[in-house]
Amino acid sequence: MGEVYTVRLEPVGVEFEVDEDETVLDAAFRQGIALPHGCKEGQCSACKCVLLDGEVEMLKYSTFALNDGDRDSGQILMCRAKAFDNLTIDLLNYDEEVLSKSIPVRQFQGRITDFRKLTHDIRGVEVELNAPLKFWAGQYVDITVTTEEGETITRSFSMANPPSETQKLSFIIKKYPEGKFSNQLDNGGIRAGAEVTVTGPYGMCFRREGRAGPVVLVGAGSGMSPVWSILHDHIESGEDRPVYFFYGARTQDDLFHLDRLAAITADHPSVEFIPVLSHAPEDGGWQGERGFVHEAVDRRLKALGIGGQGDVYACGPPPMIDALTPTLFMLDYESERIFYDKFTTTSGASGH
Repeated sequence: MGEVYTVRLEPVGVEFEVDEDETVLDAAFRQGIALPHGCKEGQCSACKCVLLDGEVEMLKYSTFALNDGDRDSGQILMCRAKAFDNLTIDLLNYDEEVLSKSIPVRQFQGRITDFRKLTHDIRGVEVELNAPLKFWAGQYVDITVTTEEGETITRSFSMANPPSETQKLSFIIKKYPEGKFSNQLDNGGIRAGAEVTVTGPYGMCFRREGRAGPVVLVGAGSGMSPVWSILHDHIESGEDRPVYFFYGARTQDDLFHLDRLAAITADHPSVEFIPVLSHAPEDGGWQGERGFVHEAVDRRLKALGIGGQGDVYACGPPPMIDALTPTLFMLDYESERIFYDKFTTTSGASGH
């Protein structure tokens, strides 16, 4: 057994143990303490904090996430920090609600039970677990699978099913040209019936309960997956809040689940689905929103006169999130009302 150290989090006063062979963030996950995080691999800065006391070893990280000036001033990334001493850490960002709703990260065994093509580059995958997984709508897991050729791949994917479905998980996955997981699904390297290891849950972009104002959902590509979960969880909750669901795509061929969405909006008039096409041909008969999805969010919320009201859940590729961020700022949304999940392509173990 290696050394075990104590980590104290300020200003919240939470303490937990960390083994010398694990990162501070992994130790917190293991003990059900949901610290701020994003990529979990030193790329995004979401878990940046100040080391007040103690000594750590930093694993490899991006200087975009933690530059030399940050490091010199005592800042660290919890996902890259291994303890050599008892630590006192000052959290730069924390959410009391998140800490109160922490779920210990666990490992599950399961198998892929279904795989289907939703569009030319979007796939639907179903996984059945050997035990129930507790999670909040909008969270994600790491899935590890070994291909027919013997290569082991781990990728992060957000659940599309609501938390009420605990053992049969659904995922909406985007196929990238260099994406090993999605391409192996297509070429038969990963088949229905394949055994998988599922680790989680992770993620801070989950549905908040009991809030006032509308729910604004913004997705693009496989960003449909966590948004789909949040939408269904909201409907199941019975909360009476208007929902504006914006989904960005290139053309009509990139839209899917339209029959399901039509049924949802018919049964729940408070839900409005707003598809936005960036490359719809002028003569193609498209009558809906055109342009980029952040532009449609700006136009529609201004027209409705509800800028700054309610909560925004935005899930999708970095360019979408980067364009949406200043738009929401100009619409007077406060940061505690905005929840992002910025998907990345394959980079180590991540990539929704």
